[in-house]
Amino acid sequence: MIHRRRRAHGVLGAAVLAVVVLAGCSTVQTTGGGAVGVERTQYMSSLVSSQALQQESDQQYASILSQAKAKNLLDVNAQQVARVRGIAQRLIAQVGVFRPDATSWNWEVHVLTMNEVNAWCMPGGKMAVYTGLLDQIKPTDAELAAVMGHEIAHALREHARERVSQQMATSVGLSVLSVVTGSNAASDLGGKLTDVMFTLPNSRTHETEADRMGVELAARAGYDPSAAVTLWRKMGAAAQGNAPPEILSTHPSAESRIADLQAASQQVMPLYQQATAKK
Repeated sequence: MIHRRRRAHGVLGAAVLAVVVLAGCSTVQTTGGGAVGVERTQYMSSLVSSQALQQESDQQYASILSQAKAKNLLDVNAQQVARVRGIAQRLIAQVGVFRPDATSWNWEVHVLTMNEVNAWCMPGGKMAVYTGLLDQIKPTDAELAAVMGHEIAHALREHARERVSQQMATSVGLSVLSVVTGSNAASDLGGKLTDVMFTLPNSRTHETEADRMGVELAARAGYDPSAAVTLWRKMGAAAQGNAPPEILSTHPSAESRIADLQAASQQVMPLYQQATAKK
């Protein structure tokens, strides 16, 4: 048993070393911590640059808009578009608190006529809000600011790049493990390894970071941060007895999320009060 354990440790050690070397991961601090204190060190692969990912995102975004326009699903309701863009402008004006370079991103936001309760922000600031979110959840401006602030935070933290880096490291690690052991064991571990080590833990971490940063962006933009709590309660109610809204698919449980949002909203309440006092 001792010899087997030593051999296993040697195999895993070789695999880990190969992952570090081949995936080229390095520590990155994409944003400042802000008042909410998002300080986690991130690991990014040098094989996945911010520029390359943004270029790909821009291409995909243009394709999405082109298809939506062809089907008459792009920015159909002028009132909705004006509302969404007005909120976005106020939030974007605050992004320099977390990363100054984001103030010069080529931000863009559109409303897509889609039934899904969803919104997203691609790397580099390409955003979309679905009419399903507006029509079904019926968010107040402050609640909508919480959603959009959350999605903007994902882009600021480069969570998409981080996930790609993690997937690349997983792929490299499994390939090396297969070569070292001379077996197909790695393929059997693939799904579980991705779920346990990357997909669930890091996804939940990303969502919590986006929640906290989104609340701060909203507060600094003059939107009541406590609206984030009422928003996610509405989201949870919409999911009762049905498949959860797409925007909730990888998020923490409702109970833990609401507790964290309550604490974060109280933490940034002075920022909201300062913002409203200036008006």
